[in-house]
Amino acid sequence: MNTPKVAKHIVQWLKDYATNAKVNGFVVGVSGGIDSAVTSTLCAKTGLPTLCVELPIHQAASQVNRANEHIKQLRERFDNVTEVEVDLTSTFEGFKTVVPEVEDSAKTALALANTRARLRMTTLYYFAGLQGLLVTGTGNKVEDFGVGFYTKYGDGGVDLSPIADLVKSEVFALGEYLEVPKSIQKAQPTDGLFGDSRTDEDQIGASYDELEWAMEMQNKGKSNDDFSGRELEVFKIYTRLNRINQHKMIPIPVCEIPNELK
Repeated sequence: MNTPKVAKHIVQWLKDYATNAKVNGFVVGVSGGIDSAVTSTLCAKTGLPTLCVELPIHQAASQVNRANEHIKQLRERFDNVTEVEVDLTSTFEGFKTVVPEVEDSAKTALALANTRARLRMTTLYYFAGLQGLLVTGTGNKVEDFGVGFYTKYGDGGVDLSPIADLVKSEVFALGEYLEVPKSIQKAQPTDGLFGDSRTDEDQIGASYDELEWAMEMQNKGKSNDDFSGRELEVFKIYTRLNRINQHKMIPIPVCEIPNELK
């Protein structure tokens, strides 16, 4: 990948899109991870107003510290960057008191994790509406089009996706080129939705490097019969998630009414 040219291309794409949409700039939820750090830096480089929003919900101190470090660095480098923090912990806890309790703890944990992401999406659109900004997605290619590792109408609820054609290793390469803080470059990727230390790899069962490999193998038409050992295990993880999460990756199904019934 020609990293400088890719960065320049994305920045121009963002700028052109915002100009054509007649909006003021961008709003990005900053988590302390590499994807949101790269995305917010690319937005900042357009010269258009870029609002970085921190949205902690029982967030680990390490994630908050990395987000703060990144935003501070951005504000020192770009005078078009502003920030706001909205602690949604009390909102999240209030939500939990008004929904029925469910005995299945695993299902409850997952539903509440997705609720966190959807509360954040709602907040980002609040600021977007106030300031005439585009909610900018931070998902990469493996997450968005490979394993569907995001929340539908949560972090998947965005106006545009500048890094969704880049796999994770390419995002890391951009992060280094864009001088994202080293603490973020070295951090283990995590969605931070469960209030504990679990990483993306813990949840998925495979690293992003492994998932990139599996994505490439599927694109080449490979099947389970082509692999053994750990490769087979990873390929099965990838293809299973790709299959069950198609509902996130395809347009919403519309029931089309035949003309003769209208």
